This record gives sequence, structure tokens and C-alpha cells, in this order.
Amino acid sequence: MAFMGKIFQALRRTRESVSDAFESVIKSKVSPESMEELEDTLISADMGFSTAETVLEVVEKHQKKGFINRVESYLISELPDRKNVELSFEKSVVLMVVGVNGTGKTTSAAKLANYYKSFGKKVMLVGADTYRAAAAEQLKIWAKRVDVNIVCNEHSQQPSAVLYDGVTAAKAQGAEIVIVDTAGRLHTVKNLMAELEKMYRVVQSRFPEYEIHSLITLDASLGQNSLIQAREFANTVQVDGAVLTKMDGTAKGGIIFPLYKDLKIPVTFIGVGEDLDDLIVFDRTEYVQGLLGTAEDR
Repeated sequence: MAFMGKIFQALRRTRESVSDAFESVIKSKVSPESMEELEDTLISADMGFSTAETVLEVVEKHQKKGFINRVESYLISELPDRKNVELSFEKSVVLMVVGVNGTGKTTSAAKLANYYKSFGKKVMLVGADTYRAAAAEQLKIWAKRVDVNIVCNEHSQQPSAVLYDGVTAAKAQGAEIVIVDTAGRLHTVKNLMAELEKMYRVVQSRFPEYEIHSLITLDASLGQNSLIQAREFANTVQVDGAVLTKMDGTAKGGIIFPLYKDLKIPVTFIGVGEDLDDLIVFDRTEYVQGLLGTAEDR
């Protein structure tokens, strides 16, 4: 229930607006005015037009039979179940953490290292952000806290070279999971996106014994902009999942629906704070119940 509490708390602002809109429908009954208000609220929460439209249809169809449970069931069905989002790797893995500046990549990389280490995995961090001066130092501090080895090179301007050195060291030390903190890059800067593609090729061609996966960090408060970022990154490299950060400061928690529905990118983790343990594996039922406030009824 501690995790549930964190998810519930992180969704507070979204839930306040969404549950108020549903309450309005319940009190005033289904009317053009209450349905319009509900639709506006769902779209404002970034659920996406098609999801919002289907929710309205569910409400209208079941208005006399306690529609909120039907809405909950529908929203849960729109998201992948946990076994399809949890990255439990069979082989050794290079996990690239990608995204634009300010979305929490370095902190997320450290949290992921802590998460996989807690399952007994041997983890190494690689600081391949050669653009932000403080990135390597920040990652070193995190690596010390998590108690994992780290490879970085503050004097190199070649992320692919740092990545190569990191995976070489990981291979020599028997590290099962190599988590790579990449530089923040705008999806519109083509040379930086090409550089990310090159890093992928380095792993695929030089280290075939490692699978390569990537997680994109998305700032939940950016709403539709996060969707645009994810689409552009997915056009360059394979994006296996998303870490949704800064959930506690936004009312746009519905972004997970178009992210999966339109781009087939599942949210795999939610960042709910700055501590190492503030990374939660996404669970669709817990999330939807936290979004609607229906968990309180359980």
C-alpha cells in the first residue's frame, strides 16, 4: 500500500480535476452541459481525443448503472498489463536513458541502477553525457550512493567512445545491466539524434552479447509536448518504454493513454520524488484507480 500511496499522491492534481468532473455528471445527471465539461476536463488532462470520446460513450451507455466502474474497466483495458511493461531481462543489457534536457535522465538512471541492483543484478552506470559539465559529477555522486561502478570521461567529447569504454569495462567485470545516461537533446537537432543512432550501432556491432533497450524520460507536466518528443525519438531509435517524471506537479496524468495508443510506447516506470526509492514500476490498475479516485472505494 506504500506504493499505492505514492501513486495516489502523485496523481492528486489530475484526480482533483477528473473526479470533480465525474462528480458533476453524477450530481446533475448526464446532460449536454455536464458531458461537455467532462470532455473538456479529460482532454485537458491529456488523455487524447479518442480516449475521451470513448469515456463519454461509456458514461452515456451506463448512466443508470454506476458508470464510474465501467469507465475504470475501460481505461485499464486501454493500457498494457504489468508483464508487458516490466523490463525483466533474460540476457545482459545495455539500457539507454534518453530524452530532452530537464526531464530527469540522470536521476532516473541512478534510480534504475538502484532498482535493478535490488534484484541482485550486477549494474554499471555509464556517463555518456559529454555536453553538460556537471552531468558526470552528478552521476558519480549517485553511483556512490547506489554503490555501483561507473565509467565516465569528463575530457571526452565523444559519447560513443565513452559508451564503448563503459560497455567494455562492464563486460570485463561481468556487469549484467549497463545503464547509460545520455546527453539531453532536442528532438529537432538532427546531428544529436544521429549521434544517438550511432551509439546504438556501437553496441549492436561491437557487443552482440548485450541486448540494447532504451527508456525515454518524459516530463509529465509538458503534456502534448512530451508526446511530440517521444514520437521523434522513436523515429530515430527503438524506444521500449517511458519513465514518466514530475507527476506530482501536474494535472496532465492522462498522457499515458495517447502515448501507448498512438505510439505503442508503454510507461514502464513513474518517478514520484527525488529519493532513490521513488521509482515505481507502472501498474495500470493502480494508476487508473489513482486517476479516478476509485481506489478510495476499495
